[in-house]
Parts: sequence; C-alpha cells; structure tokens
Amino acid sequence: MKKLNLALMAVLLSALVLNFSSCNKDDDDQQPDPEPDEYTINDDGNGTGTTTWKTGKTYHLDGFVFVNNGQVLTIEPGCVIKGLPGQGENASALIIARGGKIMAEGTKEEPIVFTAEGDDLNGSVGLSDRGLWGGLIILGNAKLNSSPGESQIEGIPTNEPRGRYGGSDDNDNSGIIKYVSIRHGGTDIGDGNEINGLTLGAVGSGTVIDYVEILANKDDGVEFFGGKPQLKHILAVYCADDSFDYDEGFRGYGQFWCAIQDPNEGDRIGEHDGGTNPETGTPFAEPHICNVTYIGRGVDAGKRIITFRDNAGGHYTNSIFVNQSKGIDIENLADDQDSYKQFQNGLLTIENNIFWGVADGTAEGLFNVSGSGANEADSLAAVQAFAAYFDEAGNVVSDPGISADNPVPPTPVTGNMGEYSDTWFDVVNYKGAFESENWAAGWTEFFKNK
Repeated sequence: MKKLNLALMAVLLSALVLNFSSCNKDDDDQQPDPEPDEYTINDDGNGTGTTTWKTGKTYHLDGFVFVNNGQVLTIEPGCVIKGLPGQGENASALIIARGGKIMAEGTKEEPIVFTAEGDDLNGSVGLSDRGLWGGLIILGNAKLNSSPGESQIEGIPTNEPRGRYGGSDDNDNSGIIKYVSIRHGGTDIGDGNEINGLTLGAVGSGTVIDYVEILANKDDGVEFFGGKPQLKHILAVYCADDSFDYDEGFRGYGQFWCAIQDPNEGDRIGEHDGGTNPETGTPFAEPHICNVTYIGRGVDAGKRIITFRDNAGGHYTNSIFVNQSKGIDIENLADDQDSYKQFQNGLLTIENNIFWGVADGTAEGLFNVSGSGANEADSLAAVQAFAAYFDEAGNVVSDPGISADNPVPPTPVTGNMGEYSDTWFDVVNYKGAFESENWAAGWTEFFKNK
C-alpha cells in the first residue's frame, strides 16, 4: 500500500512539472505586441482625453483635434506631430480649448516638431513651402477688450463651443510650450483666411512659452488675440503675412523675439491693432516687448517694420530693426480709434533701439504718422512730434553687423540701455535677441546646421 501511494505521488508530481513547463512555453510564445510607432488622431467630440504622446512616436492629426476642458495632453521630447492636408472643414490643427492644458516640453537635443504630413524631416519640404496643414491654437480665459468679453477663434465653426476664448483670469494657465518647432502651416480655412502658426486666444500669464520656432506659415507667425501671455526666445521665419500680429487688447510680455522675412514673401513684421469691437474698448493693447531682432525683406519690397493702429499701444525697448523699406508708423485719425493718442498718453513708446537699412535712415523716414488727423495742422504737428521723439527716446541709426543668415552681432551691441518694466524680463546688457550665441541653432529647422 505504501509503495502504491509513493507511485501515485510520483505520477502527480510529474504531471505538475509538465504542466508548469507548458505554461512557461505558452508565455514565451505570447509576448505582448510592441506599441506602434505611428498613430492617427481624430476627434469625435471627446477630445484627446488626458493622455501622453510619447518620445519616438509620430502622431497624425486628422482634422481639428481638441484638448477639451479639464484634459491634459502631455507631449514628450522628440515627439513628431504631423497634420494631414486639407482645407476648410477638412483642415488639420491641434486646439487647446479653455480649461484644457498642453504640456509640450521638448529639449534642445530633442525638440517637439509640428509639421506637415509629407515632411520626412530630412529636407523633403522646402523652407518656403507653406499652407500644408493648419497650426497650433491655444485658447484661454484671460481678458479681451472686445464685446461681450469672449470671442470665437477664427477658423473654427461658430457652432463649435470649444472654439471660444476669453474670460476674466489674466493669470490663466494653459500649460507649457518649450523647445517646439511649428513648420509649414497655415492652410486655407475659407475665404482666404488661413490659420496662424501659433494662435494665442486670451492666453494667460500662467502659461509658459519659451524657445518656439514658427517656420514658413502661410499666414502670421504668432497672432495674439487679447490676453496676457508671456513669451521668450521666439523665432518667426519666412511667414507669408505678418511675423507678429496682435489684437483685442493684448497686454503680454515678450523678450528675445527674432523675425526673419523671406525675401519674396511677407507683409509687416509687426501688425499691431488695439481692438475690433469696439476699437476703443479697454483694457488697451499695451504689451511690453524687449530685445527683439527684426530682419526685413529688403529696401525694395515696400514693407514696414511695424504698424500701430486701431487704438493700439505697446512698448519696444532695446531692440534691433534692419533691412526694410519702411520704419514704424502710427495711425492718427480725427476720432478716438487711432494709436497716436496712445503715443501722446505714454502708452506707446519706442525707446533705446537700433535701426539700420530701414527707410532713408532719417527720423522722419523711420518714425512715420499715417492718417489725416483732426485737420491739416494736427496732422503736421503729429508728424513733427513723432519724428522729434526718435532722438529723445534714445533711438539711433547704426550698423549692428547682422543678416538673415546670421542674426548674431559680431560683437554684442551694448550701451544706452532702456530699463526693463517687470521682474519677468531677464536684465541683460545688450540689444536685440542675441548676445554672442545663437540660441536657435541646432534645434530649429531654419538654423539646424548652424
């Protein structure tokens, strides 16, 4: 009996070992499938959800893709996002709705790239190829000066509530955009209306935007609709319309902006409007912008460095402007809807800047007043006052030694510095966007080999 029990136990133990081995073999044969390298993202109204787009992966935007209120989209360094081609309702774009957040924090070694579907990132798309997809749109809860205090962003159908922007929180936080390159956007969304490379609608000061390239957009590089966003290290290059455009009471801060125009395309480098409905609405547009380098299309293109109009104010300090047919002009009208009144009230200043190869090099050519004014005498007085202000405000005509190929001066342009208005600004002792090194080198497409 004892021998029988021992034999039975041996048989059971043998079966157990065989079964264990069989299970191990099945586990080896059934390893989980690897994650795909590419994903197509579309939106059925639920947005992206709170999710992460991962390093080494490519995400294809199929139509308008939203990050909805309460959702957080995290994009890891080195991630590539490609917009499918299409126009009108078939355009592709990424839209961060009010209350949503984008956490797109690339690095200099691994920037995050937004580009067109056909871009292999190895030269398949030219530096001047534009309008191949939409762009990046961020919408927030900061203040506007338009009535009734919120608007529908251009390009998004009016029946899409996620396209609304505006509110009462100037400190609103829409996330982080850092070391991000946005390329070849600006598809036509109807009636000749194109999407900007980076659109900021009522974005608040809690949002971090630093080290961003906008390359070859068919419309503007960056367009601000009100709000109080704060941006450093922005490169807007080869955009077909304006490099930097603002409206609806934009009151943010900017430092280390560089704009380089295509010799064959581009309108103003800065188109600065105060308001739309009404143009006299408050709060007034009064951004503070320091240490920019704006490089124009050339003296024969007939374009301007900056236009202030529609009651816009603003402050430019410690900056460099070169290679453009016309300088800075402000609008002077008989009514209240002009920018000359902002200049008179100290809400529009152009101080301690350098000009070279712009207009005829005279104060009258560089600082121009447009519009009829209240009457002929008023118009003449405005022209004379704005021209006299050129020297009074510490502006000079001097060659900084820069070009579109190399916007870094051979030696830092120092001395005669204007004061910085807020602790947010880096206090530096040089004019323009660059001291002695090109912070855009390596990670941007335009300067990737420099």
